[in-house]
Amino acid sequence: METKEIWKDIEGYEGFYQVSNLGNVKSLKRVVYQSNGHRQTVRERILKAGIDVYGYLIVRLSKYGKLRTFTVHKLVAMVFLNHTPCGMKMVVNHIDNNPTNNRVSNLEIISQRDNSYTHHIGTSKYKGVCWNSARNKWMADIRINGKKKYLGLFENELDASQAYQNKLKEINN
Repeated sequence: METKEIWKDIEGYEGFYQVSNLGNVKSLKRVVYQSNGHRQTVRERILKAGIDVYGYLIVRLSKYGKLRTFTVHKLVAMVFLNHTPCGMKMVVNHIDNNPTNNRVSNLEIISQRDNSYTHHIGTSKYKGVCWNSARNKWMADIRINGKKKYLGLFENELDASQAYQNKLKEINN
């Protein structure tokens, strides 16, 4: 576990903001100009993070009057894990499933498919398989381009898993 806090510039906000390996974000000391033309010195301070609707910590960064909201875990991953946000292909995962623990040691870059499986608390030990209690059968489904595709109901868990694996091979070819 990290003991020493290491600060690094946030790309695009160099000289304005930094993020640390412990998941903190700070505003750097600088001079800003008010809309009325007055100069003001902003002191260095650690930002107080808010929480978004999904439970992730967020901060708002301002540069030349433009405000932009970032999730803290993505800032940490961009700076310390060289993560380049790429839509939903590769995402930042909290290893301990705690969305407020943004230490670099608790973050990893994984595929969206693996991330959905990691956070799925289901009835099956297999990816894409769950118990359908209304039908008393195992059900398989898969997400393709963000849309769920139903693969069927099965008497046993292994057959449902095989249907998932077959469909996965089909879409990857």
